Amino acid sequence: MIVDVKPDDRGHEGRNVTMAAVLVVLNEPQREQVQRLARSATTAALTVLRARIVLAAAAGQANADIARNLRISVDTVRKWRRRFARLGLAGLADLPRSGRPRRYDAQDRLRIAALATSAPPHPESTWSHARIAEQMAQRYDTPISASHVGRILTNADLRPHRVRGWLTRKDDPLFWDRASDVCQLYLHPPADAVVLSIDEKTAIAARSRKHPTQPCTPERPVRQEFEYVRHGTVSIIAALDIRTGQVLTEPIRRNDSATFQAFLTMLDQAIDPRKQIHVVLDNGSSHVAKATRTWLAAHPRWHVHWTPVHASWLNQIELYFSALTRRVIRHGDFTLRTDLIGKIETYVIEKNTTAKPYRWTYDGTPLKAA
Repeated sequence: MIVDVKPDDRGHEGRNVTMAAVLVVLNEPQREQVQRLARSATTAALTVLRARIVLAAAAGQANADIARNLRISVDTVRKWRRRFARLGLAGLADLPRSGRPRRYDAQDRLRIAALATSAPPHPESTWSHARIAEQMAQRYDTPISASHVGRILTNADLRPHRVRGWLTRKDDPLFWDRASDVCQLYLHPPADAVVLSIDEKTAIAARSRKHPTQPCTPERPVRQEFEYVRHGTVSIIAALDIRTGQVLTEPIRRNDSATFQAFLTMLDQAIDPRKQIHVVLDNGSSHVAKATRTWLAAHPRWHVHWTPVHASWLNQIELYFSALTRRVIRHGDFTLRTDLIGKIETYVIEKNTTAKPYRWTYDGTPLKAA
């Protein structure tokens, strides 16, 4: 509520000013809201200041006293006192501003968007803001800075400098059937049967850095030398028991059907002959080879669950390979092939002592160890 009262004749800095003050009266809900704003640690500082002006005015303080206590001008006090009296809490916000007129019209913005979504000039493969600005000047005689191009593209949610890999799925009529079969196997594994997830991880580079890695310090991450010496590559084949989360790995020289059959034979001999074996395989060449299919046909207790084409991510062993890459391989330093093999085997052995099965869900929950 606003009431005009006696003139406020005590101006800021000792000046005598005769001007009608505005009495601000707050009801209880308004007072609670304004006090909340004045005490807030997250509200904008200007809004907090305006709330304090209103509270002081509601307490009956003169404009000059409020200005002195808050170290602001009397005009500022008058402005926000009147604004609140006229508009209430909404008056503590800034009024909308038109801003500077646009220098580039809708047609210019459309041209920039069209360039960003088209193929760049030969032989370049991607656009940059500077290249788009250059093309705007050459094609449409419209000088514009690279930074302004960036702002226009940001407003349009266009990022031509970013590229995301994409794989067009082959027309696989069995895609959904196979995907469902694999997921059902994970969710409801057959009783008294062994369920395995098998695949190979090939061409793991054994590299040693030319200079020692420097450990992290406060405000500085680990520093790792870019230059390295190659010591060959290592390939492994692995089988994950989905019930326990334990893994068996073996280094291999060649990734072919003969090697794969030898690994299956080793597993077949190690697993209780009374148990059925269900195995998840992708469509790798060593898995679908005629010799491999002949081996599987000769061992009827082996039941294969094929992942769809281009869907090897349904194979749980890929989750294990991802963890192995992050924990051992990506930033590792390996002086020899045997050093790399030894570190992989050590990781596998130690991991098996605390292994847990992966929790597989249909509801979009990220996959994680149970």
